Amino acid sequence: MNKDECVPDHRGTLPGRGAYLHPAVVCLDLAVRRRAFPRAFKVQGPLDTEALRHHVEQSAPQ
Repeated sequence: MNKDECVPDHRGTLPGRGAYLHPAVVCLDLAVRRRAFPRAFKVQGPLDTEALRHHVEQSAPQ
């Protein structure tokens, strides 16, 4: 994990700021489109959300 990567924190123990997201791909897409993650984490520029997308796709109800 690098500092420009947005990853799921299952236990809520990773250091730094956190953000809540519904486990739905449509919510993830909306958050990415609205640039919500950089605002929530107070960082400049885009974040890599690939690991988060993989987690949401795997945990979303079928």
